[in-house]
Amino acid sequence: CLVWGMGGAFISLAISRWVAKISMGVKLVDGASGNPDLDWLHSTVERMARETGLPMPEVGYYDSPEVNAFATGPSKSRSLVAVSTGLLRTMNRSEAEGVIGHELAHVANGDMVTMTLVQGVLNAFVMFFARIVGWAVGQALRKEDDDGPNPMASIAQFAVTIAAEIAFGILASFVTAWFSRYREFHADEGGARIAGRQNMIAALKKLKNYTESMDTQHGELAAMKISGKSWMSLLSTHPPLEDRIAALEKAG
Repeated sequence: CLVWGMGGAFISLAISRWVAKISMGVKLVDGASGNPDLDWLHSTVERMARETGLPMPEVGYYDSPEVNAFATGPSKSRSLVAVSTGLLRTMNRSEAEGVIGHELAHVANGDMVTMTLVQGVLNAFVMFFARIVGWAVGQALRKEDDDGPNPMASIAQFAVTIAAEIAFGILASFVTAWFSRYREFHADEGGARIAGRQNMIAALKKLKNYTESMDTQHGELAAMKISGKSWMSLLSTHPPLEDRIAALEKAG
């Protein structure tokens, strides 16, 4: 269970940058496109990464009306920072700097790796305990049958194992969502150090006006975006924007 749980999580991490490019349609920029906004985006990421002591990540944008951005990648030296066209159209450059600082803070904090470790450990526990429950049910049914092998016991063990995996998986998702919310506060604080506290606060305040336009079709990237929403607060990967703004204002 540990091998499969951790293995699956680290495979996802290894291909995360490639998957993000394909699934989101990310177009990379090199700072020499001739487009003022895209060239500014590249130069800003380059400057902030240099000031933070980070290797230069790949920089890109994706076509979406949502006002958002994300960072992903298997390591600090193989990371990707991408912003939406909606963000480039909507935010002024000070606000956009706050968003970029937040995403670079995710990279600097190693959040992609820590999230993978948490997910891998939880996957292992889900698989292990589901099999324990299934095995216990199967053993109980076999002991009740004195006439020899009971094929129904094997079927019941399999069915209970699958049901337990689903149930434990739902419980595990509460833990990963809590950890993701915890990281967001740290990324906000890191973004404030990188881009300036007022820029970070201004970015979050601007995001409050556009939460309804969030893209919910790419759940695998939700935890790495600067903002997100969920129908249930305990399953949300991001704290309420009001709480994030208040935390930054209090820290300042």
